[in-house]
Amino acid sequence: MNVFDRRLFVSAALATGTLAGGPALAAQSPPDRKTQEAAPVIHHVFFWLKNPGSPTDRDLLISGLRTLKAIDVVRQLHIGVPASTEKRDVVDNSYDVSELMIFDSVEDQGRYQTHPLHLAFVKQCGHLWEKVVVYDTLEV
Repeated sequence: MNVFDRRLFVSAALATGTLAGGPALAAQSPPDRKTQEAAPVIHHVFFWLKNPGSPTDRDLLISGLRTLKAIDVVRQLHIGVPASTEKRDVVDNSYDVSELMIFDSVEDQGRYQTHPLHLAFVKQCGHLWEKVVVYDTLEV
């Protein structure tokens, strides 16, 4: 291999991450605190209703969740119900309603928690659910 071809090979390998671990090693390292503070936060909440067969209670909860989009730090909001996908051991579709939000930072997610519209939602709709599970994640 001549000098030019070797440089081209090494440059291409470094660019694609095939030398020295590349993106694979970066993906294994947890984000540092500064990165976490600036990273988008995915906030995924699952609700189990007290009356799971009640379309009225489900619709009231969904209506309440929609009001949260008005909070300025909420970048995206997705409200859903379990999909009729293939039944597998790893699929949990026992919840009634889910809400997925995206925030620009951990700080914004914290402001959401104490925002008057969020507090009003909890007060107005809290009687509808029996159980809530929250998963907050950062991209790595």
